[in-house]
Amino acid sequence: MSEPDALHLDIIRRVEDSLKAQGLMRHLGVEIACIRPGEVTLRLPFRPELTQHHGFFHAGATSALADTAGGFAGFTLFPEGSTVLTTEFKMNLLAPANGDHLEAVGRVIKHGRTLTICQLDVFGIDGDSRTHVATGLQTLICMQGD
Repeated sequence: MSEPDALHLDIIRRVEDSLKAQGLMRHLGVEIACIRPGEVTLRLPFRPELTQHHGFFHAGATSALADTAGGFAGFTLFPEGSTVLTTEFKMNLLAPANGDHLEAVGRVIKHGRTLTICQLDVFGIDGDSRTHVATGLQTLICMQGD
């Protein structure tokens, strides 16, 4: 790959394999939209099973999507043979999560040898309309071994 920020195919494969291994993400129907060094975007299509009592995406689904996007963003920078775990995250819900699907963008703010900090942003996408529905901050730990 000639782009300076391009990822090696093995890193992309690690992220894809990790998503496939996560039962909750499979159950929710999460898809990878974009993988870049230190940034991952995930997509969650709308289904009635993912809603709360007003018909909006449930905050649990929104938060799980954001947490996973951030975890994968950090994982793109972690060494081969390591794994990722979230040690802490906080979400602020900004607007009702509505739309055809949600997009969660996880971006590494500070990458460290042990701890990595990520910004989490979730958007409700409805046709051409994009609404910022949640934002948060996450701390990840890089663990050696599978």
